[in-house]
Amino acid sequence: MIKQILSKLPRKSSKSDTLASAGSDSNNNTNLGSSIQCSNGLNVVRRMSSAVFPSMVAAGVEAVEPHLSFKDVPNTEKQKLFVSKLNLCCVVYHFNDPDKDQAEKDSKRQALIELVDFVASGSAKFSEAAIAATCKMCAINLFRDFPPKYRSNSTGGETEDEEPMFDPAWSHLQIVYDLLLRFVSYSSLDVKVAKKYVDHSFILRLLELSDSEDPRERDCLKTILHRIYGKFMVHRPFIRKAVSNIIYRFVFETERHNGIAELLEIFGSVISGFALPLKEEHKMFLSRALIPLHKPKSVGIYHQQLTYCVVQFIEKEPKLASVVIKGLLKYWPVTNSQKELMFLSELEEILEMTGMVEFQKIMVPLFRRIGYCLNSSHFQVAERAHFLWNNEHVLNHITQNRQVILPLVFPALERNTRNHWNQAVLNLTLNVRKMFCEMDEELVLACQGKLEEEDSKSSMAAEKRRLTWERLETAASFQPVGGGNISFLVNPATCSVTC
Repeated sequence: MIKQILSKLPRKSSKSDTLASAGSDSNNNTNLGSSIQCSNGLNVVRRMSSAVFPSMVAAGVEAVEPHLSFKDVPNTEKQKLFVSKLNLCCVVYHFNDPDKDQAEKDSKRQALIELVDFVASGSAKFSEAAIAATCKMCAINLFRDFPPKYRSNSTGGETEDEEPMFDPAWSHLQIVYDLLLRFVSYSSLDVKVAKKYVDHSFILRLLELSDSEDPRERDCLKTILHRIYGKFMVHRPFIRKAVSNIIYRFVFETERHNGIAELLEIFGSVISGFALPLKEEHKMFLSRALIPLHKPKSVGIYHQQLTYCVVQFIEKEPKLASVVIKGLLKYWPVTNSQKELMFLSELEEILEMTGMVEFQKIMVPLFRRIGYCLNSSHFQVAERAHFLWNNEHVLNHITQNRQVILPLVFPALERNTRNHWNQAVLNLTLNVRKMFCEMDEELVLACQGKLEEEDSKSSMAAEKRRLTWERLETAASFQPVGGGNISFLVNPATCSVTC
């Protein structure tokens, strides 16, 4: 009886059981343990990766010698070798000294190439252990903080005059990116399992890497993020929100980010896939993220991609044209002629897709601004504004609304004919004026008469101000100076003037 009672009690684990379980864990983490022999800075990465990917390394998979070739093991062992090589590649080397650990670096690079070739051959079977090991290896190698000097650029990205900075570790990073791209593009990848490891934290760290100074890295990330967006549908709202937050921080806080152009390239294709009618979330992205992107000084770096995104929205929903044009007018540059040229080019592209109803909503403030551009002393800006009349769609809108538009732009055209310094602008102005005369000569004469009347009133007001100042100067000349104090002895009748 006593034996039966004792048998039902929970048995205390023996020392041998503890050692066995520890041995099992050590087998599963053999390569991870060896990788900790790197620099102290790497230990931080180790702790981060173990938190992101808890107890996932080759769970239940027996270790295989990672230095073997895939050709040298039977098919039944290839998946185990695949995981072993992934664990081996978790060792991160520093490339500041190209001669340090050269043999180990070459060995790791060879292992990375073998992994890519194995996945490319279609022989890989991404079990949960393989998915976990792949994501862990990519996280350890790719996720890193950029040195402060990378962020010292005051212009918020590379400019045309600057040489891009290349990461010395690219010989390894490039292959890791290639492996990650093939992983997320793998046709037989189980998305339900993979999304546990390619999660929000993983995606957010990828997006942070888009601020890299190396254009090669940004280009790889662009492709990978696009594939993740396409394959992991559950993560799409999060990706859109995360990119929006990056743009908000760039526009309203730092104006420093190297990957805005690449992020916009991703969204160019994303926007083209939006279903109709557009969700309110997507319209808010246009008004709160894309339109304010016209504000930063470095807009020229990503303006082509930005224009494409904006045009995609208007193609989806033409009613948004008036919203975009109002935004352009809000952020219209006053002292930057190069930005003004970009805005005029984008404006013409938008006007080509703008219907009459939307055009009439914004034509008054729009052509007030175009009038200033027609009269610009920067000849390229003035030329570009005149070229709007060469666009048939825009000209058709102008023709049908000439009663409103001509009075807004006629003073600028008249001033150009009188005193613009550039002959090419003068010739364009005469051509535009001739177009208006052919449209409605009576309206042109009326505008001219009104302008002459306003000029006459302006001349009279200027003459009145001149006479007023003459009286004030005459009155001031009769001020006697004595005893070091100035006393104003002015006859009140003499100083009675009206402005």
